[in-house]
Amino acid sequence: MKGFRVNSDSIHTQYTQELAAFTKNLKYEEIPPEVINRAKNMVMQTIGVSLGCKGMALADKAVRIGKSCGTGEPQATLWLDGSKVSMTSAAFCNSTLADTLDWEDCSWTGHPSASVVPCAWAAAEACQKSGKELLEAVVAGYEVYQRVAMAVQPPRGWDIMKGWGLTSWQIFAGVTPAAKLLGLDEDQINQAFGFGVLCCPVPSNLHHITMSDAYHFEHGLRSKDGILCAMIAKEGVDNYQDCFDDTYSFDYHMTPEPKPEWYAKDLGKRWLIMEVLLKHWPANMWLQTPIELAAVLREKYDIEPENISEIILDPPTAGRMYFSEKGFSSLTQAQFSAPFMLASYFLDPVPGANWFRKEKLTDKRLLNLASKVRGGEGKPDILGECFKDFQEGKFPKKTLTIRMNDGAVYSETMDCHPGHPRNMMSDKEFANRFRIQAAPALGKERLEEAVLALEHLEDCKNIGEISRLLTAHEK
Repeated sequence: MKGFRVNSDSIHTQYTQELAAFTKNLKYEEIPPEVINRAKNMVMQTIGVSLGCKGMALADKAVRIGKSCGTGEPQATLWLDGSKVSMTSAAFCNSTLADTLDWEDCSWTGHPSASVVPCAWAAAEACQKSGKELLEAVVAGYEVYQRVAMAVQPPRGWDIMKGWGLTSWQIFAGVTPAAKLLGLDEDQINQAFGFGVLCCPVPSNLHHITMSDAYHFEHGLRSKDGILCAMIAKEGVDNYQDCFDDTYSFDYHMTPEPKPEWYAKDLGKRWLIMEVLLKHWPANMWLQTPIELAAVLREKYDIEPENISEIILDPPTAGRMYFSEKGFSSLTQAQFSAPFMLASYFLDPVPGANWFRKEKLTDKRLLNLASKVRGGEGKPDILGECFKDFQEGKFPKKTLTIRMNDGAVYSETMDCHPGHPRNMMSDKEFANRFRIQAAPALGKERLEEAVLALEHLEDCKNIGEISRLLTAHEK
């Protein structure tokens, strides 16, 4: 470093500085074309699912909070609403929107796009950056986030219900793109990572235990803090460097078996953004395959929900078969329930916020159909093992069997659904999914204008020019 390294002599690695140098020096022209294209698709997907929240109570709350805490320079746009607020407020609101429908992405460790894209967009708009600069920051954000998260992953066999930091390391998905776009130098980015550690909460599964919609706000909170971490480091602070090299500052507290070699593993050679899953449906990642199977069966056999006698998911996934005759108490609880999600699809095949209106959580027709969903005889898939298998390029194989009132039986099997890294959607499929996601918020003309702009993001000279397209009405 440039003369201000004061850490203990016991530190012999340079992981933090390697990540800082990678972030600072990453150039659009040096990123493989397929990686740039994936980043563009992820930006489109993230914005689409954020706009798809129009009319949802949680989305309205996020917008209100974003506007009420948006003091300071009007730098960045609140998606959906169109108001100009501070970078931090835009990051909070838009990140919350990005996760609300549970429709964005899934890496091996969480939902990086829910922070990477909103934080990069807010910083790029505030700093009047181009589409190419935005894409540089998005790629950097994914690569740093994933490696930091993997370094502190719990070991195979760990019960994630004892604590798993899915929104703990999310902070680095915000810090990284913000630091790059705000123009921090390598030493400042190093320090920004240190502030990320400072703002990284202890691993917790409170959201999983309570099934509270607070889970979606967690992504907003991490993103807001990510922007602030970069801003503080840019203003300047003494010392506070090498957080990923100091044994006692981070990974030692996050997992019983840290893997620090992941911090710089194949950095700039193996692009982990290419190994992220993009969701095809607004639901928990482990319910993507069951819903996809339902779509295949419905289209193949013209299945009507009134004629269904029984739906069998084999094997079931532990923690994803919840059902109550009284209904569901939260948006999150519904999103994590195979019975609710399968019933929602059959009753309304067009996905979106329409599946999660408050009244739908206790709708008698929906609950009646959901009550017909049960697990098969196979040994339930365990979430901790599923994540480890995903890291190895695998995905749970599921069979969905539907028994009809007339005695007919239909069945399909699948593992890697559309959007899985081994079965990725095409550019055309991403654009069409965006149309479905954003249609409730944008008029037809603006929808197509937004598609065109996002498809040619690298040609944009100023991200603010596209922001005006991402609102439900003109301001």
